Amino acid sequence: MQVTQKREDDIFVELIFYWSPYLTFELKITYMQTGLLHLHNLLRWIIFILLLVSIFKAYSGWKGKKTFSAGDAKIWLFTMIASHITLLLGLYQWLMGRYGLLTFDLPEGSSRMKDPFIRFFQVEHPVSMLLAILFITLGRGMAKKQLADTDKFRKAFIYFILGLILILAAVPWPFRGEVIGRPLFPGM
Repeated sequence: MQVTQKREDDIFVELIFYWSPYLTFELKITYMQTGLLHLHNLLRWIIFILLLVSIFKAYSGWKGKKTFSAGDAKIWLFTMIASHITLLLGLYQWLMGRYGLLTFDLPEGSSRMKDPFIRFFQVEHPVSMLLAILFITLGRGMAKKQLADTDKFRKAFIYFILGLILILAAVPWPFRGEVIGRPLFPGM
């Protein structure tokens, strides 16, 4: 077997197929989890863009005393849908992913809260993102309320800003260090 300029994952795949054709199911699960993680990451950017547009529309509607339109409701709906899809992918990763609660055993003598990596990905990130998606959902819910348009825009703006702050605080940005930081576009 000859290996030339291959990634670590490719070498792993080649060794699995070389040694045991019966392990292909585990290999497919590994690729599926990696693909779902990349999709989860890609949706982060879509949510970020939609959330910025929603914040801009809510702020301009509030300060400009505009009337609430169907276009505002659609942007807010798309923001909520993207965040809920990302939530579902994140819940799968949180439970069944590489470092999931059900698939990852803590090393003997270690604690979930004392290890910064495990604490971030199993506690801080999920809780913060759940709260952020709650705020995004509440902001979108303002479109259905029977309120004055300026009140709809003002409340939605506040909820969307709170969601954005939580998302920015809980994303594993590259500048967060080697332990927590992840690339902006992993796998690309």
